[in-house]
Amino acid sequence: MDTLVDDVGSFPLPSRVSREVFDKAYVQARKAIAAGKNIRKNEFLLNNFCSVVADSFRMKCAAGLDVVSYPQHYDMHKQITDIIAEAMDKGTYEVREEDAILPEVRVIEEEGKDFLEDFGKKVRLRVCIAGPFELYLKLVGTVAHRDVLMMFAETVRRFASNSVLNSKYVKTEVVSLDEPSFGFQDVSAARDLIADVLEKAFDFPDVTKQIHLHSSSRIADVLKVRNLDVVSFEFGASPENIESVPRRILDEADKHVRVGITRTDIDAISAELHDKGITQLEPDKIVERVGTIQKRFAAAKEKFGDRMTFTGPDCGLGGWPSQESAQLLLKRTVDAVKGAKIDSE
Repeated sequence: MDTLVDDVGSFPLPSRVSREVFDKAYVQARKAIAAGKNIRKNEFLLNNFCSVVADSFRMKCAAGLDVVSYPQHYDMHKQITDIIAEAMDKGTYEVREEDAILPEVRVIEEEGKDFLEDFGKKVRLRVCIAGPFELYLKLVGTVAHRDVLMMFAETVRRFASNSVLNSKYVKTEVVSLDEPSFGFQDVSAARDLIADVLEKAFDFPDVTKQIHLHSSSRIADVLKVRNLDVVSFEFGASPENIESVPRRILDEADKHVRVGITRTDIDAISAELHDKGITQLEPDKIVERVGTIQKRFAAAKEKFGDRMTFTGPDCGLGGWPSQESAQLLLKRTVDAVKGAKIDSE
C-alpha cells in the first residue's frame, strides 16, 4: 500500500498581507458566510481573505502533495474558541450548527473548478481542527467534567461535519483533530472518558479520521477510540516518538499511523545554522535535503510497513520566514517519499 503525502495545515501568510489585516478579514469572512452572504462581493474580503487562501492552497497543491490541508493562516484555537465564546454568552459550549464554519473550506469549495483545471485532478482535501481536549484546556482547565467535555466534542463534530465536501472538484479525504498538548499538559480524564469524548467528536461519515499528537507518550489511550483510523505524530524533530510506538499495538488496535518525517522547528534550525556562521535564512539553507528526509521515511516505513498510510512534514510551517521556503519544504518531502517508492520498485 502506498503511503500518501500530506501536510499538517499551517502555512506562512504571503508578504503582501499583514497578520493584523488577515485576522480582521478572517473574522469578517466567517461572520458573513454564517449570515449567508457572498464574501466575494466584498472587495476587502476578496483581496485579504479569499485570494490569500486560494493562492496559498494553490502553492501547496503545486508542491505535489497527495492530500492537501487547507492553509491554516488563522490561530488554530481562535478558529473555534472565538465562536465558542459567543455560545458561552448563551450558557453553553455548544456552537450552533450554522455557526460551525471554517471559512477556508468554503473558499476551496468555491475555487474547486479552478484547482481542477490548474492541476488536472480532483482536490483531495485534508481538514485540520483543534480537538476537544485542546479546546477544553484553553477555555476550562485540566479538571475533567464529562458534560462539558461532551459539549466541546459536539462542537468539534459540527465543525468537522460541515467541512466534509464531495463535489466534482473537491473531496474531503481526511479530517484531523489536533491535540498537540496531549501527553504534555493533559486534562485529567480516564481512558474511557477520553474514548467517549473523541468518539463523539469523530461521529461523522465518509472520511479518514486522524488525530494529530506532538508526543506519542499516551498513544495507547487514543488507540481505544473505535472510529479513529490514523494516529499522527512528529518524528522529524522528535526521533524519540517513533521508539515508543511498537507496530504490535497498531496491529492489535487495527489502527494506522501518519509519521512526520521533515523538521519544521524553524527556531532550532535557525540557531543551528547560526552556530555554523549562516545568518541568511534562504530557503535552500533552512529546508532539509531530500536524502535526509528520505532516510527518515525509510526508517519509519521499515518499522510500520503498511500501517503507515500517511506521511509528510512535522507541523509548524506557519512560523516559517516565507511561503517560498515552506513550499520548498513540502516539495522536498514529496520528492523524498516518491523517490523512495521508485527506488524500492
